[in-house]
Amino acid sequence: QVHIVESGGGLVQPGGSRRLSCTASAFIWDDYSIGWFRQTPGKERERVSCISTKDGSTDYVDSVKGRFTISRDNAKKTVYLQMDSLKPEDTAVYYCAAGRFSYHCSNYLFYEYAFWGQGTQVTVSS
Repeated sequence: QVHIVESGGGLVQPGGSRRLSCTASAFIWDDYSIGWFRQTPGKERERVSCISTKDGSTDYVDSVKGRFTISRDNAKKTVYLQMDSLKPEDTAVYYCAAGRFSYHCSNYLFYEYAFWGQGTQVTVSS
């Protein structure tokens, strides 16, 4: 049973934009915070951003602040990651994940998120 589905990856030129989508099952949407992570070969999975299910507050890793925006559409049960001013170092497989937390999602590491999507490749290259 698939609980999270990501889409939107692809090839984009440096300085360009891309929007990733993450659609979650209803039971996840109601109680779970959503995080976007990325991973490159040989490196640990990095949390890029997350949005709290309780109040919609957000958090970003320093390297993407001012360039990426996370948002959610309750009607569609979808979280978006709008990525602008993309750089080659943003190239990675991007994952969406859901976790049920007592505190803000920014306090938790990737292995504390319970449900994961299949990942979508984003390549920033000319």
